[in-house]
Amino acid sequence: MWKRLTFGPLMIAALIGLVWLDSFLGNKTLSSPVLGVDKVPPGSIVFLICLALGALGSKELASIIVAKGAKASAALLTLASWAGLCVSFFAPNAQHSIDSVAIVGSAAVLLFFTSLLVYSKGQNTKGVVLAAGASLLAFVYLGIMLGFVLAIRREHSVWILLWLLLVVKACDTGAYFTGRAIGKHKLILWLSPGKTWEGLVGGIALSCAASVGGARLLTMWAGETMPGALPLIVAGVVFAVVGQAGDLVMSLFKRDAGLKDSGSSIPGFGGVLDVLDSPLLVTPLAFWWLKWALPGA
Repeated sequence: MWKRLTFGPLMIAALIGLVWLDSFLGNKTLSSPVLGVDKVPPGSIVFLICLALGALGSKELASIIVAKGAKASAALLTLASWAGLCVSFFAPNAQHSIDSVAIVGSAAVLLFFTSLLVYSKGQNTKGVVLAAGASLLAFVYLGIMLGFVLAIRREHSVWILLWLLLVVKACDTGAYFTGRAIGKHKLILWLSPGKTWEGLVGGIALSCAASVGGARLLTMWAGETMPGALPLIVAGVVFAVVGQAGDLVMSLFKRDAGLKDSGSSIPGFGGVLDVLDSPLLVTPLAFWWLKWALPGA
């Protein structure tokens, strides 16, 4: 537990610093003798963070797939995740919805056939189709789903992203400590023995508190327009439950491969995917919730 208590605050401090930097640099005019005078696009820091997370997550995903006995190239999965990030950022445009669908579909088809060519190199056909399917998994899981972070940043302040992450991770924190304190009834014993119903309730409660409290802080300190208490409570409940479902999805991946953690890069937490699992499933839902809750933003 001490590792969580040590590295957790460090990650939070680093995240807040990067969020501030993204907010500070957004639309700043920089003078460069090479590039000339231009503005830093809003969300540039978030984009770089997502690229890094996509690469690190792809490496762990490749390890999970290899542990299952299939082929996987960390480099190809990284390219797949980056492709998904890019199309997820540029595609969600209601004015060109047909083109958006075509972009996503074309990228998936190109990726699939590229993977078939790469994995069949040397006339070795064993496991080729499964390996190509793994590339599509990276495209969706670490590309399109993570890319909704960029889509949210495109339409909203970076502080909204920080609020969203706070709400999702509050459930993880509340569930962890409540489960350790009073957890008795297992949630899904065969998939994640450590999760309990009591922990889930505690996590939902903390997510609701984080949703309302975080929104109020954003309004006071960052000047953000946030919805009323009821929509925020609904968001807290829904994001908490969906986030826990995302955690269970990663548990399914790891259990299928016979692994306890996705990696060991983050002491006390496991790997990058162990941290990203809950936000990854929430961000697509949050994108549409924000369109409903903040239609004029």
